[in-house]
Amino acid sequence: MGVLNGPLRTFLPALALAFLAAEACIALDTPLPWMIGPLFSTAIACMLGARLGAPVQAREAGQWAIGTALGLYFSAPVLAALARNLPWIALAVAFAICLGMAAGAMLRRLSGCDDATGFFAMAVGGASEMAVQAERHGAVVERVAAAHSLRIMMVVGTIPFAVRWWSSHGWGAGIDPFVPLAASVHPGGLLVLIAVTSIAALVLKRLKLPNAWVIGPLLVALALTAAGIELSRLPEWMIRCGQLFIGISLGTRFTPRFVHTAPRYLASVAACTAGTMLLAAAFALCLALLTDLHPGTMLLATSPGGIAEMSLTARVLHLGVPVVTAFHVSRMVVVVLAIGPLYRGWKRLH
Repeated sequence: MGVLNGPLRTFLPALALAFLAAEACIALDTPLPWMIGPLFSTAIACMLGARLGAPVQAREAGQWAIGTALGLYFSAPVLAALARNLPWIALAVAFAICLGMAAGAMLRRLSGCDDATGFFAMAVGGASEMAVQAERHGAVVERVAAAHSLRIMMVVGTIPFAVRWWSSHGWGAGIDPFVPLAASVHPGGLLVLIAVTSIAALVLKRLKLPNAWVIGPLLVALALTAAGIELSRLPEWMIRCGQLFIGISLGTRFTPRFVHTAPRYLASVAACTAGTMLLAAAFALCLALLTDLHPGTMLLATSPGGIAEMSLTARVLHLGVPVVTAFHVSRMVVVVLAIGPLYRGWKRLH
């Protein structure tokens, strides 16, 4: 009973605070209220010393909801449209990798950190995967984790607001024509969808693949949707709960230990992250000019954020969810598979 009470003692207060913050963000009309509110409220509370936490099951439930919801957009015509954009996806992945390597070199110069810490702190990949790779290559894992937490907070706290502001002022106006195949909730189909997507997540987790609770459900929902099988869409409350759980999981990373991380290092991370965001935005606008893709969609697709955060922003703002998801999933796969050789090559250049 004590084992169960421990996580609940830190999760239930986090849940209450996150819910109130989400409601406040709704009242303030912010984008992504069910993620931004929980993220910033729990982060601030934790940095002030509050004992808040999120069990791994909550994070996985949130990832499952987002992965499943995203997969329902990938109908056969959407996949055909994405296939025509494969060269641009490949170019964006290459750009993101080069940008991360350049930012790693800049972080090393600004903060005085070692090669491995600088490289893995600025590599545009998942925080947990980069922390594991950092440990293998002798980096300071705590600093790498702090850098990725700060990066996600900066991206989530700026890009959704910027994209919505630009869109509301006529820049890149218009809505991408992507909608989920399943238009309504069917209880029986929903149960089947929950079962098959959860099984996929568990299988990928057993195989120790990254982002298993996002990628597994996404792939199964994608396969069903591409085959024209309409089981059910997810109820909106499930998607909101998913955002809330992910927001809490991200926010509770900001422990008092994070506050005591070297100020020069964190300031350098913030400067490098801001630089990568601006360069990624410039690259996105160039891609938008070269293609028929929506400028807002390209900003989200090429940003240094994560799959869940940027794809959710696309969904809320009615932008190209499949495009954003495809760009980020492709980047994640390449970075995870190639990060070791990339680091060795980067180190030889320095």
